[in-house]
Amino acid sequence: MATMGVAMGAGVMMPSSSRRTRVEMGGGEGRGTLARVVRGGRGTGRLTTRAASGRDGEKPMTLEERIAAGEFTKGSSTGPFRQVADALRKLVPEDSGPAGRAVQLQLARLSRRWRAEAMSKMPVASGDIREIAGQPVFVPLYKLFLAYGEMFVLAIGPKKFVVVSDNVVAKEMLLTQAKSFSKGLLSEILDFVMGQGLIPANGDVWKIRRKVIVPSLHKKYVTSMVGMFGDCGLKGISQLARAEKANESVEMENFYSRFALDIIGKAVFNYDFDSLSTDDPVIKAVYTVLREAEYRSVTFIPYWKVPPLRWLVPRQRKCEEALVLVNETLNKLISRCKTLVEEEDEEFVEEYMNTEDPSILHFLIASGDDVTSKQLRDDLMTLLIAGHETTAAVLTWTTFLLAKHPEVKAKVFEEVDRVCGDRNPTVADMRELKYTTRVINESMRLYPQPPVLIRRALEPVTLGGYNIDAGTDFFISVWNLHRNPRIWDEPDTFKPERFPIDAPMPNEYTEEYAYLPFGGGQRKCVGDQFAMFESIVSLAMIMRRFDFELDEKFHPDGECGMTTGATIHTTNGLHVKLKRRPGTGGDEMSGSYVYGAPLSSLDDVDTISGSIDAPDTAGSDIEIKYEREAPAETTEEQLEKAKRILEREVV
Repeated sequence: MATMGVAMGAGVMMPSSSRRTRVEMGGGEGRGTLARVVRGGRGTGRLTTRAASGRDGEKPMTLEERIAAGEFTKGSSTGPFRQVADALRKLVPEDSGPAGRAVQLQLARLSRRWRAEAMSKMPVASGDIREIAGQPVFVPLYKLFLAYGEMFVLAIGPKKFVVVSDNVVAKEMLLTQAKSFSKGLLSEILDFVMGQGLIPANGDVWKIRRKVIVPSLHKKYVTSMVGMFGDCGLKGISQLARAEKANESVEMENFYSRFALDIIGKAVFNYDFDSLSTDDPVIKAVYTVLREAEYRSVTFIPYWKVPPLRWLVPRQRKCEEALVLVNETLNKLISRCKTLVEEEDEEFVEEYMNTEDPSILHFLIASGDDVTSKQLRDDLMTLLIAGHETTAAVLTWTTFLLAKHPEVKAKVFEEVDRVCGDRNPTVADMRELKYTTRVINESMRLYPQPPVLIRRALEPVTLGGYNIDAGTDFFISVWNLHRNPRIWDEPDTFKPERFPIDAPMPNEYTEEYAYLPFGGGQRKCVGDQFAMFESIVSLAMIMRRFDFELDEKFHPDGECGMTTGATIHTTNGLHVKLKRRPGTGGDEMSGSYVYGAPLSSLDDVDTISGSIDAPDTAGSDIEIKYEREAPAETTEEQLEKAKRILEREVV
């Protein structure tokens, strides 16, 4: 599932102010200037703070001016050897190619080694950070990284984090010295929702659960899931066709969020959320719990640990009620699946898969996995959240980038038309949709999900020439690694061609840990292939049928506000206008597929602070439905026509 092994890492944000911060991203264009920050959706685009404003009437200082003034630096003395190494690095021409970059890398390593001898401690960013703290953590980290280098300390009140933007150090932490680190803060944040699931678990629990879960993602299962992606894709396309025919703008982040939830529900425990057609109360509960996890990651006073406050504070009461509903639903699914496994007469063999229920839950129970229902619940909740949230984000930002770059979009159109024609993509097509895959690869470089990985040192370690104590918390900034100008040519530019089509799939090994879309090392995402196939199939099916552009009403400057939670979200949605491509059956789909409510009647998912608006039903008796019935008013003729469209796999 998308970034399953690292999802939720982006949930750590600086303590937010009472006003919403919007970061305008320019589609990855331009070098050196990453973003401009706007308060409350309006303003000058300057990040300011009262403490930095000086005397009355003086113009407030920008973050760049404060960095240049040295406000955030302590202990930054450098020795003569490092100065020599830095001077030599500057002499290497920027256009010297791979050989020149290799020389620069070796000089950088020498610089780090000499720095350890010349400095008592690494640079510390500990100035007045109240305004910096009002935005997603990876934005100021990038600017501080450009000013102070690839390792520095970020002090947030009494808490300190070592920020890593060096691919060599990242490899040490994720691979070479992986046993010296745990998930740390991330495990604490996610305990209430994921428990001992695969993402937050540490030590022996993690080893046992990974050993059990990985075999469920075998080749036969993934092949079956590609077919299911296509079935869900047909439902989604039908909803988009409705909107296109009505000339309605579509908010794609909401669409992708619902679409990915439907897929992961079927894949993990064979539950049909049907969120593309209905506002299921379970959907509301899932989003309420997810947003609470993000909220707790930015709040330094954990008042929710006080039992009475869980029911006295409205937000916490809502979360507790949502957890009750989610747990009841998962427990019923587990119980039902156990009954089905006991009744079936099928031998469990390698690459076992029940044809009627190919879900991961069925595999785990049929395998004889001797765990409690609580552990199964933790595993399922982890896979549900990770596999849904990150895929939705990847597809959202890929759509945004394609809308900004029509020349790239045209190449994707040509490829999906040639490879897929009028049928659903197959597993074999995954090898042929090469350019589409590179577009997604590049989208994940510019908008990694998550943009930050969190670790904690379990013992004293040496990294980058620094001796670091046990208990130290780290931010591995994937955002910085993916835009590091030392590593990438034109790092802020959307350029799928940077990854050659006929070369191996870019990953942490091919890019020397400078590219970590699925993490790396022992804790790498176990569902990376599932996630890539899901994204490729989804994008190909949509682009086979629709062209799209940003809706100027919502994006007058052609940009999209950015914030963060478990992943990088848009601030106010990604609104596009669709246009049916000739010869793709859009009229037939929009007029004949009558299943469920149109997208415009469904509630928007609040990706910032809450959930979707749906009736409160916490504690009610939820009926588990594996297949949902069509609306009562649908005629037999309409049903037959819709069925024919879906079954023949031709739009």
